[in-house]
Amino acid sequence: MPRALHALRSVASFDLGYLRKWLIISGLIGIIAGLSAILFIQAIDFATSIFVGKGVGYTMPSPAGEGGDLASAIARRWMIPIVTTVGGLLSGLIVFTLAPEAEGHGTDAAIDAFHNKEGNIRSRIPIIKLVASAITIGSGGSAGREGPTAQMAAGFGSLL
Repeated sequence: MPRALHALRSVASFDLGYLRKWLIISGLIGIIAGLSAILFIQAIDFATSIFVGKGVGYTMPSPAGEGGDLASAIARRWMIPIVTTVGGLLSGLIVFTLAPEAEGHGTDAAIDAFHNKEGNIRSRIPIIKLVASAITIGSGGSAGREGPTAQMAAGFGSLL
């Protein structure tokens, strides 16, 4: 019986204010991270419409189950290397001049900040990562969405 009494006392002394504080902070981080991921997808779509749509003259196919369109024929094949080069140069210039720590795929920088920088990520990193990665992906660069999304979410979490 003493064990049960001890367990009951430890539950009764649990600080609900501490729990409430961290539930609110983690909820805000989740909401902001989700909204930044949505904004990132929209930025990729916008960059794709400019670089691939207007530059190359190609309409990307979209899912048929969502009422999507079929792919169009490529109007200017010769523009593909130019568009990918310009996109890579633009995103590289943005990252190199404004925030060199935003280079790479993103998850490595978020893990490094956690382990070596007390979780601190400069406030400009999420926005720069969003713009540079959207340009890279939208211009046909070889990159994924998950790493930049992780780094943006970590950056917003660091701000909070």
